[in-house]
Amino acid sequence: MNPAVPQPGRVVRRRQDTADTVTIELTGAGQPLPAFQPGQFAMLTAYGVGDVPISISGIEGARPTHTIRAVGAVTRALCAARPGDLIGVRGPFGIGWDLDAAAGHDVLVVAGGIGLAPLRPVVERLLADRASYRKVSVLVGARQPAELLYPDDLARWSAQAQILTVVDRPADGWTGPVGLVTTVIPAAAVDPATSVAYLCGPELMMRFTAQALISRGVPAEQVQVSLERCMRCGVGWCGHCQLGPLLICRDGPVVPYPVAEPLLSTREL
Repeated sequence: MNPAVPQPGRVVRRRQDTADTVTIELTGAGQPLPAFQPGQFAMLTAYGVGDVPISISGIEGARPTHTIRAVGAVTRALCAARPGDLIGVRGPFGIGWDLDAAAGHDVLVVAGGIGLAPLRPVVERLLADRASYRKVSVLVGARQPAELLYPDDLARWSAQAQILTVVDRPADGWTGPVGLVTTVIPAAAVDPATSVAYLCGPELMMRFTAQALISRGVPAEQVQVSLERCMRCGVGWCGHCQLGPLLICRDGPVVPYPVAEPLLSTREL
Protein backbone atom coordinates (compact mmCIF):
# COMPACT_ATOMS: atom_id res chain seq x y z
CA MET A 1 0.00 0.00 0.00
CA ASN A 2 1.33 3.42 -0.94
CA PRO A 3 1.45 5.45 2.31
CA ALA A 4 0.88 8.67 0.34
CA VAL A 5 -2.45 7.52 -1.12
CA PRO A 6 -5.56 7.70 1.09
CA GLN A 7 -7.71 4.60 1.30
CA PRO A 8 -11.45 5.30 1.28
CA GLY A 9 -13.20 4.73 4.58
CA ARG A 10 -16.89 5.04 5.31
CA VAL A 11 -18.32 6.61 8.44
CA VAL A 12 -20.54 4.01 10.10
CA ARG A 13 -21.18 5.81 13.39
CA ARG A 14 -20.89 9.37 14.64
CA ARG A 15 -21.17 10.65 18.20
CA GLN A 16 -21.17 14.28 19.29
CA ASP A 17 -18.93 14.25 22.38
CA THR A 18 -18.88 17.94 23.25
CA ALA A 19 -19.89 21.16 21.53
CA ASP A 20 -16.85 21.03 19.24
CA THR A 21 -15.71 17.42 19.42
CA VAL A 22 -16.96 14.38 17.54
CA THR A 23 -16.06 10.69 17.48
CA ILE A 24 -16.46 8.79 14.22
CA GLU A 25 -16.19 5.05 13.61
CA LEU A 26 -14.89 3.94 10.22
CA THR A 27 -14.99 0.87 8.06
CA GLY A 28 -13.14 0.19 4.86
CA ALA A 29 -14.99 1.09 1.69
CA GLY A 30 -14.00 -1.70 -0.70
CA GLN A 31 -11.30 -3.28 1.46
CA PRO A 32 -10.68 -3.52 5.22
CA LEU A 33 -8.86 -0.67 6.90
CA PRO A 34 -5.44 -1.62 8.30
CA ALA A 35 -5.02 -2.49 11.97
CA PHE A 36 -3.90 0.25 14.34
CA GLN A 37 -2.16 0.04 17.71
CA PRO A 38 -2.84 2.40 20.65
CA GLY A 39 -0.87 5.59 20.22
CA GLN A 40 -0.53 5.38 16.45
CA PHE A 41 -2.25 7.90 14.20
CA ALA A 42 -3.86 8.17 10.78
CA MET A 43 -3.92 10.97 8.26
CA LEU A 44 -7.63 11.57 7.69
CA THR A 45 -8.66 13.29 4.47
CA ALA A 46 -11.73 15.42 4.01
CA TYR A 47 -11.93 15.17 0.24
CA GLY A 48 -11.57 18.55 -1.40
CA VAL A 49 -10.45 20.21 1.84
CA GLY A 50 -7.25 18.57 3.09
CA ASP A 51 -5.88 16.07 5.57
CA VAL A 52 -4.83 16.11 9.22
CA PRO A 53 -3.18 13.69 11.65
CA ILE A 54 -5.69 12.18 14.07
CA SER A 55 -4.89 9.60 16.75
CA ILE A 56 -6.79 6.39 17.23
CA SER A 57 -9.30 6.81 20.06
CA GLY A 58 -10.70 3.30 19.90
CA ILE A 59 -10.43 0.03 18.07
CA GLU A 60 -13.79 -1.66 17.57
CA GLY A 61 -12.68 -4.95 16.05
CA ALA A 62 -11.42 -3.98 12.60
CA ARG A 63 -13.04 -0.56 12.87
CA PRO A 64 -10.91 2.33 14.16
CA THR A 65 -12.54 5.28 15.86
CA HIS A 66 -11.17 8.81 15.84
CA THR A 67 -12.09 11.68 18.14
CA ILE A 68 -11.77 15.01 16.35
CA ARG A 69 -11.98 18.56 17.70
CA ALA A 70 -13.13 21.16 15.16
CA VAL A 71 -10.37 23.75 15.16
CA GLY A 72 -9.79 24.37 11.45
CA ALA A 73 -11.21 23.84 7.98
CA VAL A 74 -10.23 20.16 7.71
CA THR A 75 -11.28 19.15 11.20
CA ARG A 76 -14.56 21.05 10.82
CA ALA A 77 -15.23 19.11 7.61
CA LEU A 78 -14.37 15.79 9.28
CA CYS A 79 -16.59 16.60 12.26
CA ALA A 80 -19.44 17.31 9.87
CA ALA A 81 -19.18 13.87 8.23
CA ARG A 82 -22.28 11.75 8.69
CA PRO A 83 -22.84 7.97 8.57
CA GLY A 84 -22.42 6.87 4.98
CA ASP A 85 -19.97 9.64 4.06
CA LEU A 86 -16.54 8.76 2.69
CA ILE A 87 -13.30 10.11 4.08
CA GLY A 88 -9.72 9.19 3.23
CA VAL A 89 -7.47 7.21 5.56
CA ARG A 90 -3.70 6.86 5.44
CA GLY A 91 -1.81 4.88 8.05
CA PRO A 92 -1.24 3.50 10.59
CA PHE A 93 1.71 5.76 11.25
CA GLY A 94 4.17 6.20 14.07
CA ILE A 95 5.21 4.43 17.23
CA GLY A 96 2.51 3.88 19.85
CA TRP A 97 2.49 3.36 23.58
CA ASP A 98 4.80 0.68 24.99
CA LEU A 99 2.22 -1.24 27.02
CA ASP A 100 4.60 -4.13 27.69
CA ALA A 101 6.53 -1.75 29.95
CA ALA A 102 3.54 -1.61 32.32
CA ALA A 103 3.14 -5.35 32.88
CA GLY A 104 3.42 -6.08 36.61
CA HIS A 105 3.59 -2.37 37.49
CA ASP A 106 1.30 0.28 38.86
CA VAL A 107 0.06 2.46 36.00
CA LEU A 108 -0.69 6.17 35.76
CA VAL A 109 -2.61 7.48 32.76
CA VAL A 110 -2.68 11.28 32.71
CA ALA A 111 -4.64 13.21 30.09
CA GLY A 112 -5.29 16.86 29.42
CA GLY A 113 -8.27 17.83 27.26
CA ILE A 114 -8.50 15.90 24.01
CA GLY A 115 -5.30 14.13 25.06
CA LEU A 116 -7.60 11.52 26.57
CA ALA A 117 -8.45 10.35 23.04
CA PRO A 118 -5.08 8.68 22.26
CA LEU A 119 -5.03 7.28 25.81
CA ARG A 120 -8.51 5.78 25.66
CA PRO A 121 -7.25 2.60 23.88
CA VAL A 122 -4.52 2.34 26.52
CA VAL A 123 -7.04 2.25 29.34
CA GLU A 124 -9.22 -0.23 27.43
CA ARG A 125 -6.22 -2.54 26.90
CA LEU A 126 -5.17 -2.27 30.54
CA LEU A 127 -8.63 -3.09 31.84
CA ALA A 128 -9.15 -5.91 29.33
CA ASP A 129 -6.11 -7.63 30.87
CA ARG A 130 -6.53 -6.21 34.36
CA ALA A 131 -4.68 -9.07 36.16
CA SER A 132 -1.44 -8.21 34.35
CA TYR A 133 -1.15 -4.83 36.09
CA ARG A 134 -1.18 -3.60 39.66
CA LYS A 135 -2.98 -0.39 40.61
CA VAL A 136 -4.28 1.71 37.74
CA SER A 137 -5.05 5.42 38.12
CA VAL A 138 -6.51 7.57 35.34
CA LEU A 139 -6.14 11.35 35.85
CA VAL A 140 -8.11 13.58 33.51
CA GLY A 141 -8.08 17.36 33.27
CA ALA A 142 -10.41 19.57 31.24
CA ARG A 143 -11.09 23.28 30.96
CA GLN A 144 -14.67 22.86 32.18
CA PRO A 145 -17.03 19.97 33.04
CA ALA A 146 -18.81 20.16 29.67
CA GLU A 147 -15.49 19.40 27.94
CA LEU A 148 -14.76 16.16 29.79
CA LEU A 149 -14.61 13.41 27.16
CA TYR A 150 -16.15 9.96 27.43
CA PRO A 151 -18.16 10.34 30.68
CA ASP A 152 -19.73 6.90 30.16
CA ASP A 153 -16.28 5.34 29.78
CA LEU A 154 -14.99 7.11 32.88
CA ALA A 155 -17.91 5.68 34.87
CA ARG A 156 -17.33 2.19 33.47
CA TRP A 157 -13.56 2.34 34.07
CA SER A 158 -14.11 3.32 37.70
CA ALA A 159 -15.13 -0.27 38.48
CA GLN A 160 -11.57 -1.41 37.77
CA ALA A 161 -9.40 1.68 38.13
CA GLN A 162 -9.12 4.88 40.14
CA ILE A 163 -10.55 7.78 38.14
CA LEU A 164 -9.68 11.36 39.13
CA THR A 165 -11.08 14.30 37.18
CA VAL A 166 -10.29 17.98 37.58
CA VAL A 167 -11.39 21.11 35.72
CA ASP A 168 -9.94 24.59 35.33
CA ARG A 169 -13.30 26.33 35.49
CA PRO A 170 -16.09 24.70 37.53
CA ALA A 171 -19.75 24.97 36.59
CA ASP A 172 -22.90 24.70 38.63
CA GLY A 173 -23.08 21.25 40.19
CA TRP A 174 -19.36 20.50 39.91
CA THR A 175 -18.15 19.05 43.22
CA GLY A 176 -14.74 17.79 42.14
CA PRO A 177 -11.35 19.43 42.40
CA VAL A 178 -10.49 22.61 40.49
CA GLY A 179 -7.12 23.36 38.93
CA LEU A 180 -4.59 21.75 36.65
CA VAL A 181 -4.31 18.00 36.32
CA THR A 182 -1.16 18.12 38.44
CA THR A 183 -3.47 19.07 41.33
CA VAL A 184 -4.73 15.50 41.64
CA ILE A 185 -1.39 13.70 41.29
CA PRO A 186 -0.95 13.42 45.09
CA ALA A 187 -4.29 11.59 45.26
CA ALA A 188 -3.23 8.89 42.81
CA ALA A 189 -3.25 5.58 44.67
CA VAL A 190 -0.09 4.16 43.14
CA ASP A 191 3.45 3.53 44.29
CA PRO A 192 5.47 6.06 42.27
CA ALA A 193 8.66 4.02 42.35
CA THR A 194 6.97 1.07 40.65
CA SER A 195 4.76 3.06 38.29
CA VAL A 196 4.73 3.44 34.53
CA ALA A 197 3.09 6.65 33.32
CA TYR A 198 1.43 7.53 30.01
CA LEU A 199 0.88 11.26 29.36
CA CYS A 200 -0.94 13.09 26.58
CA GLY A 201 -2.16 16.66 26.33
CA PRO A 202 -0.73 20.11 25.67
CA GLU A 203 3.07 20.05 25.78
CA LEU A 204 3.18 22.45 28.74
CA MET A 205 0.81 20.15 30.64
CA MET A 206 2.96 17.11 29.86
CA ARG A 207 6.14 18.87 30.92
CA PHE A 208 4.77 19.97 34.30
CA THR A 209 3.05 16.62 34.84
CA ALA A 210 6.20 14.67 34.06
CA GLN A 211 8.21 16.89 36.39
CA ALA A 212 5.63 16.40 39.16
CA LEU A 213 5.61 12.63 38.71
CA ILE A 214 9.40 12.42 38.66
CA SER A 215 9.62 14.56 41.78
CA ARG A 216 7.30 12.04 43.48
CA GLY A 217 9.63 9.21 42.53
CA VAL A 218 8.38 7.90 39.19
CA PRO A 219 11.51 6.94 37.22
CA ALA A 220 11.87 9.32 34.27
CA GLU A 221 12.50 6.47 31.84
CA GLN A 222 9.12 5.01 32.81
CA VAL A 223 7.25 8.14 31.71
CA GLN A 224 6.00 8.13 28.10
CA VAL A 225 4.58 11.18 26.34
CA SER A 226 2.84 11.68 23.00
CA LEU A 227 4.15 14.62 21.01
CA GLU A 228 1.81 16.40 18.64
CA ARG A 229 3.69 18.33 16.00
CA CYS A 230 2.87 19.29 12.43
CA MET A 231 2.78 15.83 10.88
CA ARG A 232 2.05 15.67 7.15
CA CYS A 233 3.45 12.70 5.22
CA GLY A 234 3.41 10.22 8.12
CA VAL A 235 6.59 8.40 7.11
CA GLY A 236 9.40 10.91 7.58
CA TRP A 237 9.64 12.11 3.98
CA CYS A 238 8.62 15.76 4.19
CA GLY A 239 10.32 16.87 7.41
CA HIS A 240 7.46 19.10 8.59
CA CYS A 241 7.41 17.46 12.02
CA GLN A 242 11.13 17.55 12.71
CA LEU A 243 11.88 18.21 16.37
CA GLY A 244 15.60 18.15 17.09
CA PRO A 245 16.86 14.74 15.95
CA LEU A 246 13.33 13.31 15.72
CA LEU A 247 10.84 13.13 12.91
CA ILE A 248 7.76 12.87 15.08
CA CYS A 249 5.63 11.02 12.52
CA ARG A 250 8.26 8.32 12.17
CA ASP A 251 10.13 8.32 15.52
CA GLY A 252 7.06 9.19 17.63
CA PRO A 253 4.53 10.40 18.43
CA VAL A 254 5.10 8.41 21.64
CA VAL A 255 8.59 8.80 23.05
CA PRO A 256 10.16 8.32 26.49
CA TYR A 257 10.19 11.53 28.52
CA PRO A 258 14.02 11.65 28.78
CA VAL A 259 14.05 11.92 24.98
CA ALA A 260 11.26 14.51 24.85
CA GLU A 261 12.30 16.67 27.82
CA PRO A 262 15.11 18.68 26.16
CA LEU A 263 12.95 19.21 23.06
CA LEU A 264 9.73 20.46 24.64
CA SER A 265 10.94 24.06 24.85
CA THR A 266 11.36 24.15 21.05
CA ARG A 267 8.50 26.09 19.48
CA GLU A 268 6.67 24.57 16.55
CA LEU A 269 7.47 26.38 13.30
